Order: sequence, then C-alpha cells, then structure tokens
Amino acid sequence: MRTGIDAIAFDVAKIHLSIQTLAKARNIEPEKLEKGLGLINMTLPDVHQDTVVLGANALTKLILQNDIDLSEISRIYVGTESGIDNSKPIASFLIALMEQKFGENSLAECDAVDFTFACIGGVDALQNCLDFVRLNTNKKAIVVTTDIAKYDLNSTGEYTQGAGALAMLVTSSPRIIAFDNNWTVSTKGVFDFFKPYHHLSKEAITGNKNNDSWFGNLESEIEIHKDQPVFDGQYSNQCYTDRTRDAYFALKDLKNTEESLYTTWEKIIMHLPYAFQGRRMLPEIYALDAPKKILSGDEDASEFQNKLKDLSKTEAYKSFVSKKLQPAERASSLIGNLYTGSIFMGLLSTLANASEKNLELEGKKIGFLAYGSGSKSKVFEGVMQLDWKSAIANVKLFETLAESFEIDFETYEKLHKKELKNAVRTPKQEWVLDRIEKEIPNLMGARYYKWVE
Repeated sequence: MRTGIDAIAFDVAKIHLSIQTLAKARNIEPEKLEKGLGLINMTLPDVHQDTVVLGANALTKLILQNDIDLSEISRIYVGTESGIDNSKPIASFLIALMEQKFGENSLAECDAVDFTFACIGGVDALQNCLDFVRLNTNKKAIVVTTDIAKYDLNSTGEYTQGAGALAMLVTSSPRIIAFDNNWTVSTKGVFDFFKPYHHLSKEAITGNKNNDSWFGNLESEIEIHKDQPVFDGQYSNQCYTDRTRDAYFALKDLKNTEESLYTTWEKIIMHLPYAFQGRRMLPEIYALDAPKKILSGDEDASEFQNKLKDLSKTEAYKSFVSKKLQPAERASSLIGNLYTGSIFMGLLSTLANASEKNLELEGKKIGFLAYGSGSKSKVFEGVMQLDWKSAIANVKLFETLAESFEIDFETYEKLHKKELKNAVRTPKQEWVLDRIEKEIPNLMGARYYKWVE
C-alpha cells in the first residue's frame, strides 16, 4: 500500500524586506547576497502574527481547499522550533482554532503533539505520520510545520530570516507523492545552532541586592528566552555536510546498491536555510557518489576541499544544480528560512515550477536530504503520483508570493524590536493573535486568537 502526501497548503508572512534594501543598510554588496546566496526577499511576521497564526492559516487552507472531513483526521502533528509555550504545544492551539471555525468537538478524538529537533522536526513528524497511516490504512493524518526564523540585527544570519507554515495531508493512496519505508539517519549531539535560556541576576536588572519578588519571580536569577539563536555558521555548515553525507551513504547501504542514488532522482529536495545552501553543501556527495569516480576520498583535507571548490564551478555541476536543485530554490529566494518548513517549501516550489512549465513528473523519483542542527540528517525518497498536478492546482504558490507587500528599512527594524503596535497590513480572511491575558492570575499569558473575515 502506497503512503504519502495527498494534499499540501501553505501560509507565509504577507510582508517582506528586499534583500537589496537590507544589504545597502548594512553596507553589504547586494550581489554577494543575491548571486552568492540566492536571496531576493525575506518575509517577516506582522504584529498580529506568531507561529500559531501561521500554522492555523496553512491548516485552514488545507481543509478548505481539499474539502477535508475533520472526523477522518486521526492526528495533527506539528514540527516547529518556534514554540510559544514550554508546556502547551502549538498542535493544541491548532485543534482549538479548527474547532472554533469548523465545529466544537470536530477534532475531539484527534491526537496532537509537537516535534522539536531544529529544522528537521517537520520531517520527524512526517515520518511518524507515514508509519501510522501505513499501519492504519483507513486513517488520515496532518503534518504542520510552522516557524519564524529571527536573527539578531547586524548578525551574519540576519539576511536569512523568514516566516511561514505548511500543512500536508498524509494518506494511503496519496495523490502527490508516495514514500517507501527506506529512511536513514545520522545523528550527533553538537552545539552548531541552539536557542538557550540566558540567565541574568535579578540585582543586575533591579539594582536591588535583596532578592525581592520581581513580577512574581522569586528566584535570584531571571531566565530570558530569545527567539534569536546562538550559532556558528561555518561549523553548522560542516555539521550539515557531515550528517547529510553519512545519512546519504547509509541509504545506499540500506538499499544494497552500487548505483549512484542521485542519478536516480529526478529532483533533489534539501533543507534550505538560504536558497543556495543545498548547492553549496552537495558537491561532496556529488563527487563521492559519481557514476564515474571524481574524487576517491583519500585526498588530504586541504586537497579534497580545493578539488570540491573547483568541481562546484564546472559546467557539469552547474547543469546538475539547474536541473535537480534549482526548482526548489525558487521559493526560498522569495521567502527566506522557514526552519522546519524549508524542505517542504522546496518540494512545493519544485512542484509549482514543474506545473507552470508543464513538466511530467509522474512516476519519477524525488530525493530528500533533510537536516536539523544539534544535529541530525534524514535521507529518503519518494515517487511522484499520477494526480500531483490536480492536487496542487489551488495552491498558487508563486501567484501568492507575488502579492507580498514590501516594507522599508525603518519599519523592518521597528518590527524586529517589537516597537510597532499596529499591523503593517490589515488582516483579511486569516487568523490573528487577538490578545494575551495579563490580569486573570490562573490564565496569565494565555493567548487568544480569532478569525478575521
């Protein structure tokens, strides 16, 4: 029995900052970001948006566009690294909002949970749901990825920011893509990118040596959580390469094949924290698994890296990138990093591009190379199904992205610092964060949302 993705929908923040605008404000040569990293725009959450809003919008679109009967949904699993509560998962919020819109208790028997492992959490959620549906072929599941990639102002990650969500219906006999059960993983516990709690002494904040209560905090240390990560870009790139390479060759071993895997893949979908990340990380796999050996892997480290750099500039590799990787990069260039959603936006971008160009993907194999910092890679493959074009007909990815509203640099910085009180764009036919409880003691911090027509 085939199991896979039957339908897909998305929501991205409706405002963006041009990379050219950011580059000029930061005294960076725009061409370095545009042609070097493939960046054009970065989307930003508006005042009324958080990861629940983005996830709820994507999920609502999935339900409406595909006329989904919620009584048939057995689980809604969320991949995110942008949780808004240390206990209550985003999945719980989504259940409440869908019942708010589609009927009380309509999801009362639906399982819900969040998966967190940096950018690979959505792939973990998908694999879990695929296994569930494979064992329960009459059941259906939904995977939601929702994240806001925010970096410190003036940091080296600032130009890779993005915000958005995807929702995918997982079924037996899927219309879009079916996956087999050959998945491989490479894991190592490292600190390449993480979001720790920071600690400040209460005295440093209040100027008072006495450990008096401060906004209900009795501890002498105050924990502060930032959305922005601590990261080492160069080290993270190396971890990405190492984990992905190891998982890739583990899949070769699992399939017991001498054939180059990537030559059997019509398209390749990778995690893209920026649009050109995949093409910059893949030369090692490209060289080591080439049908005709390019590198042996026995070269010393310096010689090996130099040869990889030369390889990435060859016409053969550029042609490979253009055919197999570039379609997934197209949306990433216009959106920015979606963390858990980046790999699935790469899939949607590839499909929308193929549909636009009337390409035939039916029966073709797609390779997936997923990565999450901390660090873990999973490599797997799927086969495109006969009805994929009709299944994505209502998604309108690039048409929607073309309607994004460009903001100026001053507005961007105020948004980043949370200094704006009013939305940049008036919300319409979408979920919004209505209010956060600040008075009732046993509901302090509760977040309430509403649908705006």
